[in-house]
Amino acid sequence: MTETVDAVTQIGIVPVVVIDDAARAVDLVHALMEGGIACAEFTLRTPAGLVALEAAAGVPGFTPGAGTVLTREDARAATSAGAAFAVSPGYDADVARAVIDGGATMVPGVATPTEVQRAIADGFTHVKVFPAGLLGGPAYLDALAGPFPGLRFLPSGGVGEADLSAYASRPHVFAVSGSWMVPRDAIASGDFELIARRSRAAADALQLARGGAR
Repeated sequence: MTETVDAVTQIGIVPVVVIDDAARAVDLVHALMEGGIACAEFTLRTPAGLVALEAAAGVPGFTPGAGTVLTREDARAATSAGAAFAVSPGYDADVARAVIDGGATMVPGVATPTEVQRAIADGFTHVKVFPAGLLGGPAYLDALAGPFPGLRFLPSGGVGEADLSAYASRPHVFAVSGSWMVPRDAIASGDFELIARRSRAAADALQLARGGAR
């Protein structure tokens, strides 16, 4: 579990993938890795998501995750497909436990201090803040970090390319989640050059932001 969190932290960016054709998954993964991003969240919003996740899990050096994990059934399906980590938009202790029981790392979603306290009480040190952009962006994370100094955040929802540096420069942000590197239409059309190019730009911007923060 710790190894997965460490890997995602080092990568620093979690692309949010909505995919309609699982046959595109391996090429997508290679484009992301060419751009310097060796992980992604494959959402379970489409029928192809789970199959794509399984295909991604077979690529050496890639850390595959499952997104939109809403039920225990989702959790079991995702871990069976090879997810190394799973994220959810909200906090459900039963879903989180099912992910952990399946051998994967859980990054549960939170939006309020109350949910944060519940997550901490259940042993979580890394949480997804959703929808981060609508909740107040980096300033909201700064506010949460005050009373919860040991917590690390994955901002997601309403996070775009222009926001990357502001989020990544915060020491309480372990990675930034967004979809601008992996447009759904680009995946569908097979425009993997675009995805590799956007991934490289994001990876470079992340390194600059982290270097400036340290």
